Amino acid sequence: MLSRLLSITRCYAKRYPQTARVALRNYSTKKPSNDPKGSQSFFDRTPFSSNSNKKPNSAPPGMPKTSELFATALCAYIIYRVASPSEDGRELTWQAFRSQLLDRGLVDRLEVLNRERVRVYLRPEAHSMGISPSNVFYFSIGSVGAFERSLENAQRELGISPNEAIPVAYHDQANVAEMILQFAPTMLLIGMLFYISKKGPGGSQAGGIFNIGKSKAKRFNQEDKVKISFKDVAGADEAKLEIMEFVNFLKNPAVYEKLGATIPKGAILSGPPGTGKTLLAKATAGEAGVPFYSVSGSEFVEMFVGVGSSRVRDLFATAKKNAPCIIFVDEIDAIGKTRGKGAGQFGGGNDERESTLNQLLVEMDGFDSDQHVVVLAGTNRPDVLDPALLRPGRFDRHITIDRPDINGRVQIFEVHLRPIKADLDKQVLARKLAALTPGFAGADIHNVCNEAALIAARRGKDMVEEKDFEDAIERVIAGLEKKSRVLSPEEKKTVAYHEAGHAIAGWYLKYADPLLKVSVIPRGSAALGYAQYLPQDQYLYSKKQLLDRMCMTLGGRVSEKIFFNTITTGAQDDLQKVTKMAYAQVTAYGMNAKIGPISFSDPQNENRFQKPFSEETGELIDNEVRSLVSEAYDRTLRLLTEKKDEIEKVAQLLLSKEVITREDMENLVGKRPFDEHTTYDEYVRRNPANP
Repeated sequence: MLSRLLSITRCYAKRYPQTARVALRNYSTKKPSNDPKGSQSFFDRTPFSSNSNKKPNSAPPGMPKTSELFATALCAYIIYRVASPSEDGRELTWQAFRSQLLDRGLVDRLEVLNRERVRVYLRPEAHSMGISPSNVFYFSIGSVGAFERSLENAQRELGISPNEAIPVAYHDQANVAEMILQFAPTMLLIGMLFYISKKGPGGSQAGGIFNIGKSKAKRFNQEDKVKISFKDVAGADEAKLEIMEFVNFLKNPAVYEKLGATIPKGAILSGPPGTGKTLLAKATAGEAGVPFYSVSGSEFVEMFVGVGSSRVRDLFATAKKNAPCIIFVDEIDAIGKTRGKGAGQFGGGNDERESTLNQLLVEMDGFDSDQHVVVLAGTNRPDVLDPALLRPGRFDRHITIDRPDINGRVQIFEVHLRPIKADLDKQVLARKLAALTPGFAGADIHNVCNEAALIAARRGKDMVEEKDFEDAIERVIAGLEKKSRVLSPEEKKTVAYHEAGHAIAGWYLKYADPLLKVSVIPRGSAALGYAQYLPQDQYLYSKKQLLDRMCMTLGGRVSEKIFFNTITTGAQDDLQKVTKMAYAQVTAYGMNAKIGPISFSDPQNENRFQKPFSEETGELIDNEVRSLVSEAYDRTLRLLTEKKDEIEKVAQLLLSKEVITREDMENLVGKRPFDEHTTYDEYVRRNPANP
């Protein structure tokens, strides 16, 4: 074994002479030296080692060093070569064995190995026939019985008497390589578990599979250089004020305690997506001046039972040790849903999420207020949260962050316009863009500013212009223009009359939204036309207003009926909107005389498997919805039949220009017959300095 290992090392030395000389010196049987350098391992002395003077090891933290990889590969190769059987002989078939060796009388003895291979030993006189007796020959056998019968028959045919028969020996030879390969998967699994337990998540030494119950919360403080502050949060002044009060609680608790006040346990931030809940939490981390722990609600939920509860305990234990501090749980609805509505509601069991919620309830009600630990949470769905989580003593304050009004949008645009390179009055631009983006949240506004910069860069401009912002708004609302989508002349004509029907219906209906732009250029994945309106920031709608909106939405379908006397699939989205508005009036708003002032609205989706009304009432609702839609359709048909010439003018202009604006509509059909004061007129065209 030793001689074979040395021979392998000598072969290696031919390729890597410098490294091999060091290896042979360390492998020799000299007495150990007292020199510290002499006690180094072979791989610490190779040129690949981090201690080498030639080239330092620059492997990133958590990654194996080059010397470690080289050591592993070399050891695996040596073990494989040593463990592999040295069967370098020639493989024969039974026919070749008999014709070349047995029939010529050169076989001295046979050795059956592991009942599957036969080794042939030759007589000394084989040398005279040009075959060295030291040569090794093998042949495989199917079974020992068949081999013995074949050998006996062959010797009988050759006239060899039983007394002179070739001796056959049987041996079982262990194959070390096969044994190693048998245990390799188990050894590999054990090694991986050991490595993970040592390194931990993300390459850190702490954690690992044995610390799976540890919290994954990230800690932020002033040293972490969080770049977001409260001045970067706009459009949510009331929510920002309350969060700043929490920060002031922790910075100056004595001011409140001397008045007998106690620090609130927590606050929950709720609102539509993109309104700035997480951004407000980031600003809190940047200005708190105390440790800030951020964790997602989904990080508490694992496939292992008890992990979520353990992580909650570990998070609050860490927070208590570092009080005063703030804990922020983003998307808390992942663990905070009402109990009994999870996976265990049908089987009567208690799922892992509910166990995690129970532990969270205990922890939030378990620590004292004088420990100065504040819990903030964010969610888009406060209606699904467990009532026990929302009660005072846990989340004392409920802060709603809604979509900003026009003043809030101006502030948000001013924040996101700061880094934009534009040769424009940004205050005036922010007011105009805010008027053009009703219903936009903070994330939408950030997307508009970013898209405008991208569009300007795509067009090779040095500055972002107002046209780029307008195109960005259209891009966010309706999608990308698909000029490559070629419509047939018939389809383009149908789309033009469809959009003209919308435009004329909205132009002559008092409560319809003012038109801003109409286009027949395909956009997005399915839209073949596009109309942009300027709705006001309105929170209450009357029945007349809703009916006018339904008529405007049906204008495209009615226009197709008038001019082509046919029905196409282009009005599918319009019909869905109209049906939804009609059902809302009948079942949610109590605007139907036959149904009465009853609301079957189910915001928490509690009646998923049964309707909250009888079959007779359901049939009545369907009939009333159908009647309401038919009434809107007939009204729109009468209006557009009367204004057929105006539709023709608008459609022809659309076919020639593809895009028409509000000014084009006024030139074609005159001003709207109503006194209208749009948000755009009121907010943009007045002097920004004197609002």
